[in-house]
Amino acid sequence: MPPTFIPGLELCHHLYTDAVRPLLTGLPHAAARIGPGSEVLGHDTERSTDHDWGPRLELFVDLNTADLAELTATLRDRLPKHIHGWPTSFEPPHARVRVMTPTTGPVHHRIHITDVATWSREHLGFDARHGATDTDWLATPTQLLAEATAGAVYHDDTGELTRLREHLAWYPEHLWRRVLAAQWTRIAAEEAFVGRTAEAGDDLGSRIVTARLARDVMRLSLLLARRYPPYSKWLGTAFAALPGVGAIAAALARAVDARDAGARQDALCDAYEAAGAWQNRLDLAPPVDATRRPYFDRPFPVIDAGRFAEALDPGGSRVGAIDQYTDSTDVLGQPELARDLSAAANPAA
Repeated sequence: MPPTFIPGLELCHHLYTDAVRPLLTGLPHAAARIGPGSEVLGHDTERSTDHDWGPRLELFVDLNTADLAELTATLRDRLPKHIHGWPTSFEPPHARVRVMTPTTGPVHHRIHITDVATWSREHLGFDARHGATDTDWLATPTQLLAEATAGAVYHDDTGELTRLREHLAWYPEHLWRRVLAAQWTRIAAEEAFVGRTAEAGDDLGSRIVTARLARDVMRLSLLLARRYPPYSKWLGTAFAALPGVGAIAAALARAVDARDAGARQDALCDAYEAAGAWQNRLDLAPPVDATRRPYFDRPFPVIDAGRFAEALDPGGSRVGAIDQYTDSTDVLGQPELARDLSAAANPAA
């Protein structure tokens, strides 16, 4: 029988306190579980244990003074073979995907030894220890920002890792307004298509547009709540966990379940109105009348989402952050590529 499941962040804490910390006597360090992994966002379940889950750590040391070879050998040879019943060794060593595997020999552990600057450059594409420029913010996918600021820090001698996470906790207000404006602009681009596609006899197309708009409202809601939207696997889970989002969630559920375009449009407008009222309460911009209206002289109800964008960022760029105009998981998982694309899209950022 497998061991009893416990949340990954708790298991990693046990790994640090019970097994790793006793081996680091006198060595200044920080220990955390951040970066990729469902447990970092708090969404892991028993299903997660089949790969890339288990007793893992990011261990931050001064690479100029620490004896990396000795530290690596110490962990390999002296770590216990199990923590709370879960193997500490992963196979195959150095592979992209690894699985907990019992061993009677050296422990092929998942303790990543690095320093804060190196980890930041590798994970985010820039050194965030002293903050981020507008260019850095706009070029960094929200999934990566979520992975850097979620999870848990178990120990931090110098405070350097803690300060980095504080710097990245949320966008500066002028960029918050900009990304919100870009999100409303995405809605503005397609909000009338739910009815128009159906009118043209394309019910499947109407359903697809409805789903796209529902996704955009979910991301908008997370941004309004000062939460970095995760990638698609965890978007619905993160959205559902937002406090006070029940009315929007119910409206979006009605929209994607509806069998006719009229019901879809009405439900989406319910969600738009609730999101618009939410923005007005934040006092980030002049209030906007958050009620539905016809799409010019066509019989399609919309919120006219561009009004919210203009209120937030009058005359500003509507390009927004990298994952508001790029939808490739492969691109968004490569910080340097994301930065190259962002530089092309935001030359004046």
